[in-house]
Amino acid sequence: MSRLGAAAVGGLLLVAAWAGPLAAHAASSFTAHMAIHVTVIAIAAPLLAFAMGPRFALARRCPLLFAPLVASLLDIVAIWGWHAPAPHVLARTSALGFALEQLSFLAVALLVWTSALGAGQSESRAGQAAGVGALLFTSMHMTLLGALFALAPRELFAREICGSAFAGLTALQDQQLGGTLMLALGGASYLAGALYLLARLLSDGALGARDARHG
Repeated sequence: MSRLGAAAVGGLLLVAAWAGPLAAHAASSFTAHMAIHVTVIAIAAPLLAFAMGPRFALARRCPLLFAPLVASLLDIVAIWGWHAPAPHVLARTSALGFALEQLSFLAVALLVWTSALGAGQSESRAGQAAGVGALLFTSMHMTLLGALFALAPRELFAREICGSAFAGLTALQDQQLGGTLMLALGGASYLAGALYLLARLLSDGALGARDARHG
């Protein structure tokens, strides 16, 4: 896929997530809310990061913020922070809260993906490894958070946002399905990115070793 194509698909996915049918259920259904979240961070964000290119200008102007591991730490603060009870209720009951949540999700996801993909293209093996580590760390914490929701024996949020009859599910089933979406799709997307960068790192290392032997 070309960078222009990736940008177009990523942009369309954002529009579909934020203005499509799921948005109408996001206030009352955890699954719908999580489906929007996963679409933004695990599908649209990597496409947009790829479209920006590995040498996105801000990465050169602000290398500390765009360092892969720093970006992954900012990501965990945003993701876990917005899933704490009070911020999550705000995002589910207020249009402004929802907008702030979604924009922060997109921002930190772009930070992680842009920095990791940029590191994957660097000549430094330490930098490439940092990109792999950032995506693996992000995959792990998203899987853990998803498992928390999927395995919880009771609803974790206020009753006023847990009364959904979305798709015929009870409130607890709705929460568990949303958690499953996060760990299965959100975690898997970042894991796939990490494995891709790891394969490139190992391939570059093998080529370097072969060149050294024949040099």
